[in-house]
Amino acid sequence: MPQYEYGAKVRVIRNVRDDGTFYGATIGNMLVKRGSIGYVRDVGTFLQDQIIYSVHFLDEQKTVGCREEELIGGDDPWEPSLYQFRDKVTTKVTLAIEGEVIANPGDVGEILKVISGLPTGFAYHVRFPGRTLQVPEKLLEEVPDA
Repeated sequence: MPQYEYGAKVRVIRNVRDDGTFYGATIGNMLVKRGSIGYVRDVGTFLQDQIIYSVHFLDEQKTVGCREEELIGGDDPWEPSLYQFRDKVTTKVTLAIEGEVIANPGDVGEILKVISGLPTGFAYHVRFPGRTLQVPEKLLEEVPDA
């Protein structure tokens, strides 16, 4: 059963990029930024087991297909993470496992996954060259533009 009904106010919690299904856009282009509010226009399925919501975002004047895990209720509390999938970050401290240095400050990593709901706040799966680590948000910073 769908969690959201027709007309429901929802918030998208991840940036939504074109996956090749949005007419007139290029794959990878940003369609809707996380935190945007929209209204459910239709509910359908993909591959018979994934619920897809057709959500109209008034400010963007776009109707975009969203998976249920990308949405929360429009009036639900929402705290955005600092980083998102594919963002480039560096660590503020040296990261090591059993004495083996994995990343030093200045080493560039890429966010693979955002982990929310932890008692300590957000954490991320970050891919550094040769290794993926789960790193708390407070230990990361944005990579300055080159």
